[in-house]
Amino acid sequence: MSKRELIAQELERLSERDLDRLLAFLRQFEEDQEEAAVPALAPESVLARDWLSPEEDAAWANL
Repeated sequence: MSKRELIAQELERLSERDLDRLLAFLRQFEEDQEEAAVPALAPESVLARDWLSPEEDAAWANL
């Protein structure tokens, strides 16, 4: 039996209250996944702005 089938089977057993809780959890889980992907990209652009400047090149020129 596939995971989807097992999950569907378990869903049939849940009360409406538990389905509400599960739906809230799944929505929060999806939001967390989306937010987790964004910060990984943001620092690169911030660092590039700070590090790729003439002033930064001059500061490291003697190393």
